[in-house]
Amino acid sequence: MKIIFQNKDFIVIDKPAGLAVHSGVGTSDPTLVDFLLKKFPEIKGVGDEPEIRPGIVHRLDKETSGVMVVARNQKSFEHLKNLFRGRKVEKKYLAVVHGRLKEKEGRIEGEMGRSKKDFRKMALVRGKISVRKERYSLTRYKVKKEFDDFSLLEVYPATGRMHQIRVHLHAIGHPVAGDKKYFFKNSLPRRQASENTSAERMLLHAASIGFTGPNGEKYFFESEAPKGFGKFFE
Repeated sequence: MKIIFQNKDFIVIDKPAGLAVHSGVGTSDPTLVDFLLKKFPEIKGVGDEPEIRPGIVHRLDKETSGVMVVARNQKSFEHLKNLFRGRKVEKKYLAVVHGRLKEKEGRIEGEMGRSKKDFRKMALVRGKISVRKERYSLTRYKVKKEFDDFSLLEVYPATGRMHQIRVHLHAIGHPVAGDKKYFFKNSLPRRQASENTSAERMLLHAASIGFTGPNGEKYFFESEAPKGFGKFFE
């Protein structure tokens, strides 16, 4: 766990892959919240549901690494929450995906929600695919490099739906490498067909975040891609 920045209003951390943000069904290991409460006990009563996720304004999936901002008081929590809701936070992710994209730059958008076919997954409405509690979602992407059967993308989510980037990239036929929930069996060797084990971890990383703080000052924070990305391409 690395703390990138802290002031009286918020903390910016670099979350490692494999660490859940807060406890939930099936979560027994220590979480990011456990770490934060020990280091910053003042966040205990901050947030909409402080008993579950104190100070947490936005989340990263357990297997996603990268930069995250956490509120230290209720005033900054409300400020940051409104920025995210108003799409006034600039977020960039790095993603390694299967295949080469025909369109090297584009946008993926549509209504998404929990899949009616499998309640454990989220889905983007298209064709015969329908969901519960659909909400609009938008992701922009740009191809940075191509390596044989994989591509490295810069991804810019404009909205913040659960599993949004993973679902969107899967929906256009290019799932994130190492994603064990959203993948195609026929895109992997036979020995890997039961689950997506093309990488040691899911290769999705929150690379940067930019926003205006409660004091009106503009902030921008970055996190370098973990060693797992370079190791995969080697």
